Amino acid sequence: MKKEFSVKQLGAAQISSPLPLSSNSKQKELHFVQDDARILHDVTVFPGSNTKNPQSIEQAGPRSHLYFDASKVKAGIVTCGGLCPGINDVIRSIVMQLYHNYGVKRIQGFRYGFQGFIPAYKHEILELTPALVKNIHNLGGSLLSSSRGPQDPVEIVDCLERNNIRILFCIGGDGTLRGAHAIAEEVERRKEKMSIIGIPKTIDNDIPFCVKTFGFETAFSKAVEAVQAAHSEAFGYNYGVVLIKLMGRDSGFIAANASLACPDVNFVLIPEVPFTLEGEKGLLRSLERRLETQQKEGRHPHSVIVVAEGAGQNLMGKRKNEKDASGNVRFNDIGTFLKDEIIAYFKDRLPISLKFIEPSYMIRSLPANPHDSIFCYYLADHAVHAGMAGKTDMMVGYWNGHFTHVPLGTVTKEKKRINPHGEFWRQVLFSTGQPGDMYSPEK
Repeated sequence: MKKEFSVKQLGAAQISSPLPLSSNSKQKELHFVQDDARILHDVTVFPGSNTKNPQSIEQAGPRSHLYFDASKVKAGIVTCGGLCPGINDVIRSIVMQLYHNYGVKRIQGFRYGFQGFIPAYKHEILELTPALVKNIHNLGGSLLSSSRGPQDPVEIVDCLERNNIRILFCIGGDGTLRGAHAIAEEVERRKEKMSIIGIPKTIDNDIPFCVKTFGFETAFSKAVEAVQAAHSEAFGYNYGVVLIKLMGRDSGFIAANASLACPDVNFVLIPEVPFTLEGEKGLLRSLERRLETQQKEGRHPHSVIVVAEGAGQNLMGKRKNEKDASGNVRFNDIGTFLKDEIIAYFKDRLPISLKFIEPSYMIRSLPANPHDSIFCYYLADHAVHAGMAGKTDMMVGYWNGHFTHVPLGTVTKEKKRINPHGEFWRQVLFSTGQPGDMYSPEK
């Protein structure tokens, strides 16, 4: 299916960039990125592929000419949705890049997500300076705090106009990016010259056209520590079973990656792959067989189960008309459900010792690890270059080894999910040794 990758531009960029780079790509010096530089969307060639005119995405990077005059422009930053490792790294890098490299001296932070633009909430605007943000990368959470849920884009743009904001950086996940797109559409409807730039933030790693989002690596590396501790806990008991519930509403990337990184996991349950509880091929009987086999072979009977929060919802029935502030359907608690089902099943079968661990909120409020911190810097760096060049209604992505500009209208049409028929899920199945016939991947 053909996708739209044309990025909107506010107008002609006619102001020479102050960055010490070269416009001549043949010179050895560092050079600017041209607007016609593209990154292939698909580097794999299949029979029937369009090799003459393949789809491509605009490459990110500093432009030789800017749309905004740094001495006059005023920028804003907002962080929305759930907390995530690395938010403060992104805020810091945006401020430092704007202030020191481009000379933008007026930067404002809007507090508590999109509520910060709405007068009724009476949230104060925070003046962001290098002195204020210089040490925030050492802290978890968000300097600007956050909130969930949409706000009226008309009121948001009214606020941006009152405060003379010309570039707005929206840091958040799919709900935030949808909100940023709505803001950009309202700006366009008013024929205003205002740049709206999205920076993808979600622990779940479910933003399309971005191989990974910041905070994801920190999250799953900390999840691995929880899995390692869970294995020790399970191994410490005869018939020890530990159930770990991790983040992942619609995608199971954290659960799957943590399980690959820690091969002590025996079962991984994710939203993309429906599973059964009952019957010879169900989870309960599969777990029982594993414990019985270990006992018969003289090995220590134990097991570790990792479940993503959005898995198995079909087993419990979705709640009717119950949604959170972001408009997401409220899920039933798969963790407590599985705990109760496992305990009930084994009551008269095997003397299991079951422990249930849920480390999610401890993980999401941590500072970023070093690798995530670097990735945050790159995202912020490219977001500032795009905003100053007059790009708008776009997100900074990371695709095929390059940072890119992706239209928000394209980003918000889908979510990235694990392919249950793909190589990655096959590797998870092979690593855990869990029976493939316990699952029934959706066609």
